[in-house]
Amino acid sequence: MKAVLQRVSRAEVRVEGRVVGAIGRGLVVLLGVERGDGPADAEGLANKTAELRIFPDASHNMNRSVEDVGGACLVVSQFTLAGSTRRGRRPSFDAAAPPGDAEPLYAQFVARLRARGLPVATGTFRAMMEVELVNDGPVTLLLEGREAT
Repeated sequence: MKAVLQRVSRAEVRVEGRVVGAIGRGLVVLLGVERGDGPADAEGLANKTAELRIFPDASHNMNRSVEDVGGACLVVSQFTLAGSTRRGRRPSFDAAAPPGDAEPLYAQFVARLRARGLPVATGTFRAMMEVELVNDGPVTLLLEGREAT
């Protein structure tokens, strides 16, 4: 499981021109589920996302989490994070979990963030989406599930 976290001042996701999720200050989480990922990966990555100290404190040091600052998360499924460009010029998505396996883990990740008290907006699983955001910093990090615990 991989997640790209972007610290944002605001963000929204649209499907067919309609806003389906929007947040103010917080994190955009692009979440990719890979073959072999399981519930422990979703739980660990969600906890790491909630606790990661990437928001500034009064001294402008990154010492506060999205929970600490009262932020929100916009979680968007992103199977292309499992893409490999090692061979040729067309990405291979063989490492991506099949939708039937990926969607429950995506839902578990979202549920874990909500259980921690974070407001969470989402995109639409398997839909073509447009994500618009204002990256704050900019701060962008890549988390990998097995490293998150």
